[in-house]
Amino acid sequence: MKRQILTAAGAMLLASSLSFAQQQTVRLAGTITGVDGPAIVVKATDGNEVKVNLAEKLLVIAQEKGSASDIKVGDYVGVGGMPQPDGTIRAMQIAIMAESQRGSNEGHGPWRRDPKGTMTNAIVAERVTGVEGPVMTVKYKDGEKKVTIPVEATIVRYTQVDKSELKAGAQIAIGSAVKKPDGTLEAARVNVGRGGYVPQ
Repeated sequence: MKRQILTAAGAMLLASSLSFAQQQTVRLAGTITGVDGPAIVVKATDGNEVKVNLAEKLLVIAQEKGSASDIKVGDYVGVGGMPQPDGTIRAMQIAIMAESQRGSNEGHGPWRRDPKGTMTNAIVAERVTGVEGPVMTVKYKDGEKKVTIPVEATIVRYTQVDKSELKAGAQIAIGSAVKKPDGTLEAARVNVGRGGYVPQ
């Protein structure tokens, strides 16, 4: 009886481990080399080629270089930057989100890219001209921040597009692809570059 219990427990642990392995997620960036029905073949930045199965309800976001003049009151933005002594944030990177992304990860907190920086996802409430460049006030559910936009800040526009943009030669990035036991990947969202911009 004891052996049966141990065997059953081992089987449950094995099933749990297999389930976990099947749900492993990875980041992928590279160039599409081919389209195979509902899948794309990507040559990753490390030189390996991998097949990515695309979800039926796929979200494709085009990313292209923008400018401070593209930012309008009412836009939903993601601001990665450095906190300043006066309480403002000096932007290093600003993403002007697609309408379908409005409200995603709203708030203010640590920035994964730089431990000294912060990431703020919020609505642009006001824009003015400052000495060092444009200044905007962004509001989120728990507060607001004033952001200065220096000339060296990287600004990227996000636009939801059709999956027809996923064609051979396109630069893509997938933030969270599910790795399957057979080595293929599965993705529900793909970022694709436009105008020579390399997506992130």
